[in-house]
Amino acid sequence: QVQLVESGGGLVQAGGSLRLSCAASGRTFSTYTMAWFRQAPGTEREFVAAISWSGGTTYYADSVKGRFTISRDNAKNTVYLQMNSLRPEDTAVYYCAADAQSRFIFKRADAYDYWGQGTQVTVSS
Repeated sequence: QVQLVESGGGLVQAGGSLRLSCAASGRTFSTYTMAWFRQAPGTEREFVAAISWSGGTTYYADSVKGRFTISRDNAKNTVYLQMNSLRPEDTAVYYCAADAQSRFIFKRADAYDYWGQGTQVTVSS
């Protein structure tokens, strides 16, 4: 069983920055594809970014490309999401997810096996 714990959310003004962290339990974190999703009230959970097990490959949603950066530190069992130039439409609960089954990167939420509890990000205009 893998446990994921997100941190770093909060309230920020438009144009500001936040850095989310997701700490994972377990000795096999370095083999997992990791991703961030977000969900705003009344909407479906949407893909934000993903990173391969080695960190060598990353994917981003078009809406965050150029503003957000996903990274990982396998020695610390942690994945990060650096969010710059934040916009009010980035307001959502952000979830960390782990795919323990595949070496491929998927943008579908149902491809991920483990989820964190979420951290709220609110961007004021």
